[in-house]
Amino acid sequence: MPFCVARSAVPTRTMFAYSVDFPRRHIQDPASQRLTWSKPPLNVLVIRKIRDETLLEPFKELCRFLVEEKHLMVYVEKKVVDDGSLMRDDSFSAICNQLCTFREGFDDISDRIDLIICLGGDGTLLYASSLFQGSVPPVMAFHLGSLGFLTPFKFESFRTEVDKVFEGNAAIILRSRLKVKVVKGMVQRNEQLLSTQENGILPHNHINNEAGKITLQLQVLNEVVVDRGPSSYLSNVDLYLDGRLITSVQGDGVIVSTPTGSTAYAAAAGASMIHPNVPAIMVTPICPHSLSFRPIVVPAGVELMITLSPDARNTAWVSFDGRKRQEIQHGDSIKITTSCFPVPSICCHDLVYDWFDSLAQCLHWNVRKKQTRLTDASDSSETEN
Repeated sequence: MPFCVARSAVPTRTMFAYSVDFPRRHIQDPASQRLTWSKPPLNVLVIRKIRDETLLEPFKELCRFLVEEKHLMVYVEKKVVDDGSLMRDDSFSAICNQLCTFREGFDDISDRIDLIICLGGDGTLLYASSLFQGSVPPVMAFHLGSLGFLTPFKFESFRTEVDKVFEGNAAIILRSRLKVKVVKGMVQRNEQLLSTQENGILPHNHINNEAGKITLQLQVLNEVVVDRGPSSYLSNVDLYLDGRLITSVQGDGVIVSTPTGSTAYAAAAGASMIHPNVPAIMVTPICPHSLSFRPIVVPAGVELMITLSPDARNTAWVSFDGRKRQEIQHGDSIKITTSCFPVPSICCHDLVYDWFDSLAQCLHWNVRKKQTRLTDASDSSETEN
């Protein structure tokens, strides 16, 4: 029976849905994941790679198209509009005055955006994910960066591609995220409370739990990395699965990643590359001091917990999609499970072709000089010998 997952109704946001058909006793067909609009989107968030002058013209061209031709409300980050090169362009001032701006960490726009358009590399998609700690609007990513594994669209045809998306029925891939909860021990709690006395408030993603500790909750698209930081000692952390101790990791650290993150840091650490449509969580050691510690894949939905081993000689450090890096001490814990808020990433062709095309174009997967066929002459000579 088909089912539909839809975003909650908000007056300023267009409803969209992504539906998946699950035929009885059959494996799901990836082509059944489609994006449809209940009505055309009205509010678009444009994310541009900062400090890249080559993206100024594509950014201005896209904004003109969305404002003048599509008559949409366009949201951009304030530091993008404050760019000196952009402010000096008098021909763009009329469009610039119509843009809505926001500041990360200060303005919540999560209930206003219908569609996200990224201009840049893979980092722009990761940044877009970090802005939405709950439900995420569909994301359309244009390849204007260095790698572009997660950005399948070419900007040269952006008008045609955007029109296709607005018409609906686009192929979509639901990139699973990790729900991460970091519980700090009492020593860390006292230090962090003192550091926040100046403004009198805690960051919005910090919550006091019943035990009096501080909990940091995040949605992560690529990976959670626990490493030894600046210490010269091996990191020594314990890994639990659904409350049971599975193993201790002794090495440079451990990576817990989504299938989307399997082609990032995890791939460099020797893990397999997993299609984003596979429901799984990957656990990959970083330079383990063991010849038998291989990367593993566990089912999506299990809860992993990472703590410092009691006999660890040093602390560890954790980062989330390469951001918000912080120290982990004895008594702290990191709990990780699959989030119920994936990132709906719009495909250029379909979710199978796009992924293999990225493997070939970006990572040069299985590139090898072709073996030549044997000639008749060589065949006969080898037979005679």
